[in-house]
Order: sequence, then structure tokens, then C-alpha cells
Amino acid sequence: MTGTSERPERWTQSTVYADMWADPDDDPRNTEGPSPEGELGTLHDFLTNYRLTLRMKCEGLDPEQLARRSVPPSTMSLLGLVRHLAEVERDWRNWITLDEPLPKLYGARDADFHGAVAEQAAVDAAFADLAREQHATDTALAALPDLGARVGRDAVAVRELLVHRVEEYARHCGHADLLRESIDGRTGQ
Repeated sequence: MTGTSERPERWTQSTVYADMWADPDDDPRNTEGPSPEGELGTLHDFLTNYRLTLRMKCEGLDPEQLARRSVPPSTMSLLGLVRHLAEVERDWRNWITLDEPLPKLYGARDADFHGAVAEQAAVDAAFADLAREQHATDTALAALPDLGARVGRDAVAVRELLVHRVEEYARHCGHADLLRESIDGRTGQ
């Protein structure tokens, strides 16, 4: 922290590029070789990298820091984002089925953010929920390799769902950037 200010000083762990989160050799999102083949491979690559980015923004923080709210009256926190994305992953599965919708993970609207409390059990449960829901949605979509196929009650195109997933994670990774910087000053893409 700086002198009398409540704001943490900005910093990065990267020693190679001052605007990066981690050095290229330490960044799990960096891959060697050619870019993925085709539209489906590209969408999966972007989704994987945004998922990793969200996890990276949460690494090294304790439950209090993860549950710390942004600015009043917002209920947004890093832990809330993790819970929210678990909820959203479950909801996306509802888009592709004709079956009865799966119930909400956390209950009423905004319960994903309101229930993001500074307890280790809540943190562990949120990350387990996110991993489980990501896996379940990935598995359901793997059975639908035709990006033009229309599925579910609203006949949504598989392509639209995949693009929406990338968009949702990208948007929330932007929130995670600001939340993390406000917690301990760490910056980077």
C-alpha cells in the first residue's frame, strides 16, 4: 500500500513485459505451434484461455480477498464471478435440451453474488461447482459438433452458444482484471 492511501500500488509478476500478468514461459495460456484448425477449434481455444485467465486472476488470494466486493452498491467479487459462471454454465445446458430445465445452483437471482462469502468452504465449493458445470456443458456440446445445428426449445445455433460462452468469459475476465487490481494492485492481461 502507498502511504495514507487505501489503494494498493500497481504491480505485475512479469519480468519480461510490464503489461503482462505472467512471463511468457510461465503463462499456461501460451502455446507453441500453429493456431487451432477450424472454427470449432478456435472457439474452444479462446474459451479455454479465458477460463484460465479467470483462474489466474483468483490465484494467491485468501477467502476474504476473493469475496471482497467491488464498489457499492455492486455485489460483484471474484468469488461471485466464479459462482456466477458456474450458474451460467448450467443455464447454457438448459439452452440445448428439450428436457425440463436444471434448477439454479444457488437459488434466486443474484444469489451467486450474494452467497459469495469469505469462507474457505464457500471458495472450495465455488471452484468445484465451476469445474463440474464446465465439464458437463463441454460434454453436452461435444455431442453437437455441427456448429450450424439448432438445438433446444429456442432452436439456438450451437455456434451462437459457443460464441456467447467466449463473450461471457471475456466480459467477466475484464471485471476480474479490475477486481484483482483493486485487491492487491496486480495488473496484466
